[in-house]
Amino acid sequence: MNVSELARRAGVTANTVRHYTRSGLLEPTRNKSNGYNCYSSGDLACLLFIRKARLLGFTLGDIGDILKESSHGNSPCPQVRKSMAQRLHETRRKLQEMAKLLERMEYAVALWVHMPNGMPDGNSVCHLIEKIAMED
Repeated sequence: MNVSELARRAGVTANTVRHYTRSGLLEPTRNKSNGYNCYSSGDLACLLFIRKARLLGFTLGDIGDILKESSHGNSPCPQVRKSMAQRLHETRRKLQEMAKLLERMEYAVALWVHMPNGMPDGNSVCHLIEKIAMED
């Protein structure tokens, strides 16, 4: 099947298929008559796997490692568990950072609503932001 057919069957764009092909995650054969990439049902299965892995937060590098391990006849499951545990930890940390940022933003909006506009005076760029920095 061609790029468009594979993309349609997998529910992605043709550009996504091309990107994964350039990244080495998909390895199509070449149609000798026209030079186009020709994808198999195995490529479709791989693409569906990539989509699921991406939905779980795996990077393309992670996915490449998982596919390589599997292609060598080894179980990638221990590696998947380890990567997922790391991603989970990173995601929790980022969520905490985002929660703190949200609090700072809400505080700033509430503070600024009653403050007048100011003009730069050589010592001040924007007193709204500078007011927050002084209270931090």
